[in-house]
Amino acid sequence: MPFPIIDLFAGPGGLAEGFSSLIGNDNERVFKIELSIEKDSHAHQTLTLRSFLRQFPFRELPEEYYAFLRQEITIEELYNAWPEQHQEALHEAWQATLGETPEAEIDNRIAEKLDGETNWVLIGGPPCQAYSLVGRSRVGGISETDHRVHLYKEYLRIIARHQPAVFVMENVKGLLSAELNGEKIFGKIMADLTTPATVFPEFAPPAYRIYSLVKGDVRADTDYLIKAENYGAPQRRHRVILLGIREDIDVQPGTLEPSRRIDLRSVIGALPSVRSGIYREFTRTEVVSTETGTKKVRKYLNLEDSFLNWSKRVKAYTVELLNSFSELGYDVKFEQTLPETTGSDFRRTPCTIAATHPLSRWYSDEKLQGVIQHQSRGHLTQDLKRYLFASLYTREFKKFPRMEDYRKFGTDLIPDHENAESGKFNDRFRVQLPDEPATTVTSHISKDGHYFIHYDPSQCRSLTVREAARIQTFPDNYWFCGSRTQQFHQVGNAVPPYLAWQIAAVVHEILVPANAREVREPLLFRY
Repeated sequence: MPFPIIDLFAGPGGLAEGFSSLIGNDNERVFKIELSIEKDSHAHQTLTLRSFLRQFPFRELPEEYYAFLRQEITIEELYNAWPEQHQEALHEAWQATLGETPEAEIDNRIAEKLDGETNWVLIGGPPCQAYSLVGRSRVGGISETDHRVHLYKEYLRIIARHQPAVFVMENVKGLLSAELNGEKIFGKIMADLTTPATVFPEFAPPAYRIYSLVKGDVRADTDYLIKAENYGAPQRRHRVILLGIREDIDVQPGTLEPSRRIDLRSVIGALPSVRSGIYREFTRTEVVSTETGTKKVRKYLNLEDSFLNWSKRVKAYTVELLNSFSELGYDVKFEQTLPETTGSDFRRTPCTIAATHPLSRWYSDEKLQGVIQHQSRGHLTQDLKRYLFASLYTREFKKFPRMEDYRKFGTDLIPDHENAESGKFNDRFRVQLPDEPATTVTSHISKDGHYFIHYDPSQCRSLTVREAARIQTFPDNYWFCGSRTQQFHQVGNAVPPYLAWQIAAVVHEILVPANAREVREPLLFRY
């Protein structure tokens, strides 16, 4: 029987995807996601859809799912075609808010799903914005009144009340340095997770031993830090991940096996080329009076998005920029072939990753016969020029430009912001380097694409949802529900599924005696 999984703060299901992708030699899943809890409605819709797919036998996704991906039927029609599986998914993916939903209701759902099983696994990542370096710099530190600081205790309460055999908890790197009232938060969390009885004595919980997934024996807090690029993810994503083992399980866990680094070009380079969209043009700034003084108001001209409107601007910007490079003594050669489409939610195309790529079987689904959710967003015309310059500069110098470089090549490349050239925004526009792992995909990608500019000057755009999903190692048939902004938000908040799959293998070794382990590589389809 598969080991039960309870997934807290589940997001769109990155951890669950990895754990449910570990397959035994009988082609059955080693772990079963019994319950995923997530408060965001759009992420919950994504979780429900992925749970729906897990109700089918391994490698036997229904044809209606591919019809849905091709936009031939609606998600309601998909669910109506398989009502029993849909109901199972609704029982697995639960929209609830830890810290607000009554504890008795949560406990009853978990107890019902576990049905007395003691060898089960708790996974999840309490919200991390309060601990992140960017979040702390924005508000000047960590506030006692920020409820997110204490949400790890909801995770801790589940440990104390239901006592999993193993838990896996993920959070941001900033957790290691975060302080509250002069006390290191990480030290407090570690103490609580090791002895949950100090916080929840009423449950008489056992103690836990906490291990590093990369170092084994822990000598420093940084030993809990996992650098995803060292484990096959095409992304420099550094996260704190804790592995907890209940004290009665006398097992020394293994660690993740390092692998060669995967560069960005190899995972997104073969996706169809798409151009950016345009939607408006900055015209001027006006100073207007307010009750408290004056303020700047930016004025824009709305534009119709078309290949003609887009291409004439891009061609003109290219000429201007190449002249600027030439005037500064740089002989930049660029043959421009402009894509005509902004992409779509489904585009029929041959396989978009090399069969020899280390992650080819992980991403690919031959029944998909195309690419999904690969559509660019619209950009301000002035940002088009900045993106074009940044990608040309990066192509020539193998690094993305800083604000002083923008000024050197043209004052019109500087954004109309008072703090545009401050140190805080010096890397405001960041091109992803093609021959290295990408930088960390975060939820900020949902706000704008300035930190995620495509390296190809001809496309002149930020990354698409599918490109961000590839960087995060979501399989190509993984559909994200909601608007494009909401899809980006989900992708940025997730744990890379391929990393989670490797963690699942370590957890499996803890739960199963060595002579009984029979786990195989993930096959072409996970479901």
